[in-house]
Amino acid sequence: MNVFELQILDFIRNTFACPVLDFLMPLITKLGDHGIFCIAVALLLICFKKTRKTGITIGVSLAIGFLVGNIFLKNVVGRIRPYDLNPNVDLLIAKLHDFSFPSGHTLACFETAGAIFLNNKKFGVAALVLATLVAFSRLYLYVHYPTDVLAGIVLGVGFALLANLLVNKAYEKINNKKPKV
Repeated sequence: MNVFELQILDFIRNTFACPVLDFLMPLITKLGDHGIFCIAVALLLICFKKTRKTGITIGVSLAIGFLVGNIFLKNVVGRIRPYDLNPNVDLLIAKLHDFSFPSGHTLACFETAGAIFLNNKKFGVAALVLATLVAFSRLYLYVHYPTDVLAGIVLGVGFALLANLLVNKAYEKINNKKPKV
């Protein structure tokens, strides 16, 4: 599997590499660094009553993704990075110190985009485009295999759906317990 996936990464590198993308992709990928941008979006949305539920959904989704993806799966699967198998690649960002599967950047961005989409289609489409760019950046930068990114997308959307369900149930429970005047 790794050989085929390295061929895909080499194809991406050989087909799309150019000074503009060499400049943009490290910037785009920073949107997923440590989930900070996603956490900031959640916190910002929580500040406003109209978007609070979406912000909470993002927060719950990010918490699930962190525990399942970054704490559990990365360590259980223990997949080395593609640049470790192909050391001839000139990296545009610093080497990472964790395992490859699943892509945490992709996971966090698709959790965030999925939660936004479930609550607001217009902004959700824009968030999904941004999440897709982050996912592509991980391939372009040669730090993840395609299956790492695919797993990040699937898990991210799944965790967003789960978080949305949990938050909706919590809101229903809270609203049913309010005293009627």
